[in-house]
Amino acid sequence: MKLKALFAATTLCLFSFVSHGIDAAEFITKPKIGVSLEDFLSAAIEFSPTLKIAEESLNVGSSRKKQATGRLLPQVTARGNVSDNRRRDASEVLQTFDGERYSVQLTQVLFNWQAFAARSQASLVENQLEAEYYGALANLLTVVAENYFNVLQAEDALDSVASELEAVTNQLDQIQSLYDRQLVQITDLYQVQASAAAVEAAQLKLQTDLALSQEALYSVSGMAAGDLLGMRDNATVPPLKNSINFWVNQAKENNHQIEAQQYAVQAANKRISERKGAYMPQVSLTAQVQQTNLGFDNRFIDQNDISYLALDVTIPLYAGGSNRAAVSEAASQHRMAQSELQIVELEATQRVRSAYLQVAAAENFIAAARKLLESATLSSTAMQQGFNLGVVTSVDVLNALRDQFGAQRDLQTARYDHVKFLVLLKREAGLLSAEDMVEVSGWLESPN
Repeated sequence: MKLKALFAATTLCLFSFVSHGIDAAEFITKPKIGVSLEDFLSAAIEFSPTLKIAEESLNVGSSRKKQATGRLLPQVTARGNVSDNRRRDASEVLQTFDGERYSVQLTQVLFNWQAFAARSQASLVENQLEAEYYGALANLLTVVAENYFNVLQAEDALDSVASELEAVTNQLDQIQSLYDRQLVQITDLYQVQASAAAVEAAQLKLQTDLALSQEALYSVSGMAAGDLLGMRDNATVPPLKNSINFWVNQAKENNHQIEAQQYAVQAANKRISERKGAYMPQVSLTAQVQQTNLGFDNRFIDQNDISYLALDVTIPLYAGGSNRAAVSEAASQHRMAQSELQIVELEATQRVRSAYLQVAAAENFIAAARKLLESATLSSTAMQQGFNLGVVTSVDVLNALRDQFGAQRDLQTARYDHVKFLVLLKREAGLLSAEDMVEVSGWLESPN
C-alpha cells in the first residue's frame, strides 16, 4: 500500500494531475480536449474503469487481511439480561422477582493453525492484488501512449497523402495542359488521372483511420483529441541497451503479472497449510466477569459477582473425511497455480523477446528509411526535371512521387513504432515508470 501511495504521488507530481475526480458521465456529455501526452495519461488514470476495478480489488484484499488479523486479536463481548420471573415450588408458594445477569467476556486465541495460516494467506493475496494493480496501471499507460502515437501517425500520414495529392494534381494539370496542345497522348492523361484517383482513395482511407485512432484514444482516456503535440524531428530516442537475455531476466524479476502469479502460488501453498490445520488442536484463553442474582434454572439467589479464567482446548478426532478432501483440493489448486505461473512466465518471456526484436528492428529501419527518403526525394526531383526536358515519361514521374511519399510515410511509421515498442518493452520488463512517460513526452512539441 505504501508503494501504491508513493507511485500515485509521483505520478500526480509529474503530470500535474487534477485534484478532483472525473466522472464518466461528464466525459460523455462534455468531453474535455487534450493536447499533450500528460493530458491523456492523467485523464485516463482518473477515468479508466479497468484501473478502478483493480484498485477496488486491492482494497478488498486489504480488508480481508484486516479481517483475518482481527480473528487473532482479543475478542471482547458484553451481555446483559433482565427478566421478570414467576416461580411456584412444590408447596404451591408463588415467588415473583426480577432477575438480572450482566457479564463481560474476553477471549484470546493462543493456538489456531488455521487462523494463523489464513492470515498469512490473506497477506499474500493482498500482495498479489497490489501487483495486479500496478500491472493494470502500467498497461493503461502503455495503451494511452500507443493510441496517442497512433493518432499522430494517422495525422502525419494524412498530411503526407495531402502533399502527394497536391503533387499529383500539379502533374495532372501539367499533363492536361500538354494534352490540350496535343503534346502528349491521352493514355498519359488517363494514367495521371488514375494515379490522382488512387491517392484520393488512400486519403479517404487514412481519414477513416484517423477517426478510428481518435476514437480509440477517447475510449481509453475519456478525453477528445485536440491539436496534439507532434514528435520532434530531432527527438533523440535512447538506443536499446543490454542484451535480450538481460531484458528477459528483468521481466522474470519485475514483471507485474509474473509477480502476481508468484504470490498466487504462495497463497495456494498457505491454503494447504490452512486445510491441514483442521487436524491440529485449538487453544484459547477465556476470562469473564459476571454479576447475577439468578442461579440454576433461574432460581433466585443473592447477588453474586463471579469471575473466572479458563483455558479452552479443542482436539479434533474425526470429521468424516472432509478434512482430508479439503487438503486434497488445496493441493490440486496449488499445482494449478504453479502451472499458471509457468504459462505467465512463458508468455511474458515471449512478449519481451518480441518487443526487444521490434525495437532493434525499428532502430535499424529508421536509419534505412531516412536514406531511402533522401534517395526517393532526389529521384522524384530528377524525374520532374527529366519530364520537363522530355527525357522521361509522366509514368516515371508518378512512380517517383509515389516512392517519395511512400518512403516518407514509412519513416514516420518507423519512428512511432520505435517509441511504442520501447514503451511496450519496458512495460513487459516491469520497468515502466512515470519518469519514462515524462521522458517520452519530452520528445513531443507543438506543431505551431
